[in-house]
Amino acid sequence: MELLDRTQLTDFSRRDFLRLSGASLLGLFSLPLLRWRAGRSLQAPELPYGRVIDDDVPFYDRPSFSGNLINYYWKDLVKPITGVTLGDDHPAYNRVWYEMNGEGFVHSGSVQPVDVRLNPVVTEFPVDGILGEVTVPFTDAVWSPLRPNFVAYRYIYGTTYWVTGAVRDETGQLWYRTPDDQKGFLYYVKAEHIHIYTPAEVAQISPEVPARQKRLEVRLAEQVVIAYEGERVIFMSKCATGASFSTGDFSTPTGYFRIRHKRPSRHMAGGNLASPAGYDLPGVPWVCTFTESGISFHGTFWHNDFGKPRSHGCINLTSQAARWVYRWSHPFVPLELETLFDETGTRGTGIDII
Repeated sequence: MELLDRTQLTDFSRRDFLRLSGASLLGLFSLPLLRWRAGRSLQAPELPYGRVIDDDVPFYDRPSFSGNLINYYWKDLVKPITGVTLGDDHPAYNRVWYEMNGEGFVHSGSVQPVDVRLNPVVTEFPVDGILGEVTVPFTDAVWSPLRPNFVAYRYIYGTTYWVTGAVRDETGQLWYRTPDDQKGFLYYVKAEHIHIYTPAEVAQISPEVPARQKRLEVRLAEQVVIAYEGERVIFMSKCATGASFSTGDFSTPTGYFRIRHKRPSRHMAGGNLASPAGYDLPGVPWVCTFTESGISFHGTFWHNDFGKPRSHGCINLTSQAARWVYRWSHPFVPLELETLFDETGTRGTGIDII
């Protein structure tokens, strides 16, 4: 479990949370699981398949890194998740393991839960485009529908893109046009692999609550994001904040901030891709930026290992949690806008990073 929402937090006030130690705070994420011992089955995830995230991922005969190694899975292999289990105490921040297709156990940090959902196609778009989300484990974005073997990027489940039109290839296959917001190129992706959002799906959460009563708190020691409406805690999620790498210290800064810039999709890239600090990530979803240097809350698809620092300063969340923060926080972004700045920085939701 990576997040707790209002349905599980109705009895908690800010004062209740301040009384909790770091260990017990993280323990809230295991409240439904406390009756289980290591090696016992947990509730299956909502998403039925797992996409292997890393280049080669070991799987074992039991949910432990000290188990017997069976073999390796390779990147982007998709298998059914047939079980979810608590492993031993290592690593303590994430003890969840997935049983993959009944073949063995993989630590959840290296597997992205995904679905396979095809979508009705859309042929008419607003002048400025509209938001779409990938709903299959992955799909290849190509330079031209007439040359589908020339791949520009692989779009991953849960990533989001601005869609500005549709074209058909020689076989009648419909492809959506997705402009790259960083490089300016046009890529094309099979239309049925993209869900086109409706206004209701990105409508603001708790619109009746004044902006000044909404606040986010990021606890770096516990790697947790908490949302408050007044003194009431309504949302909580594990996260992964900035870390130190061999190329430098990218720790998330502490202090008080306000969300200044939001966009539902962003191509993030930086550094030398040959180094550990290099990255090139199209379609990063639900971006809420709060510093001039670009540090943000956003969804994450390149790992599923929340609870320890591992980012370049940003606050990594699951795509589900990032979408919640994006919809709940101010300034609110209507679906028809690709990006929104709050020039004054005064209307955005306040953030305490401690």
